[in-house]
Order: sequence, then C-alpha cells, then structure tokens
Amino acid sequence: MTDSAKSAAGFDPSAFEGILGKLGHGGHLGMRYRAHGPGWVEMELPYSERLVGDAESGIIASGPIISLMDNATSLSVWTAIGEFRPQVTLDLRVDYMRPATPGKAVIGRGECYKVTRSMAFVRGIAHDGDPDDPVAHVAGTFIRVDNFLG
Repeated sequence: MTDSAKSAAGFDPSAFEGILGKLGHGGHLGMRYRAHGPGWVEMELPYSERLVGDAESGIIASGPIISLMDNATSLSVWTAIGEFRPQVTLDLRVDYMRPATPGKAVIGRGECYKVTRSMAFVRGIAHDGDPDDPVAHVAGTFIRVDNFLG
C-alpha cells in the first residue's frame, strides 16, 4: 500500500457520499457513508420495503447487499491508495451466513489489505448490528483501468 501520509490526505470517502447518494445504483438503493480509516470504509444500507426480496418474510434481497459490499470494498481501495483511480470489480465472492433481520439496516465494512501495481485485494463483512454475527463475508479483487479517462 502507499504510505499513510498520502492515504490520509488523498481520498476522503465521506466527501464522495454526495456523489454516491445522488447518482447510480448506490443512490437508488439509499446507501450512506458511515465511517472510514486507513484502508477501510463502512457503508450503510437502510432497510426499505423496496429492497425486500420476499414480501412474506420482509428479508432484504441479496442484490442490494452485494451492491453495498461492492461499494464499500471499492471505496476502501481508494482510501488505501490515497486517490481516486478508475477500477473495475474483477471478482467479488459473497458468502451468505444468514438472512438480514427484517426492519434493520445492513452495515457493510470493506477493507483493502493488499495493493499491487494493477490489482487491489479486498475483504469485508455485512452485518445488521453485530459484527460478530455477520450476514455475509466477501472477498474480492479490483483491477486498475489505465488510460480509462484518456
């Protein structure tokens, strides 16, 4: 990873929330920034009946949770390297441990634990209030897209 001074000064995911909350899939789902530190970011997916996959149970569908974790881990990469760089999700494995509790927000914490010249490796958990009782674990990789913006 880059040195901590660059990371601390370079990319602030809390400032990115204005874009995330208004545009794209994250904005449509209602995702919000919660917290961050060196190489990690926490996002929140508020409970909404629009996100329920089974009306009878009230359980949030898997798709919004995958989107939450893709956003949290992606932001963790930019936090780790200290800057925004175009990247794409190469792989994101999601292991569901249990359904999210109906009526509760889901919190996603993504961590970037290794960066190479062109790849970033991430992991994280989604939970609905107790990190020791996760809804899902994720592991993935992002790849840098050189010259994406010209």
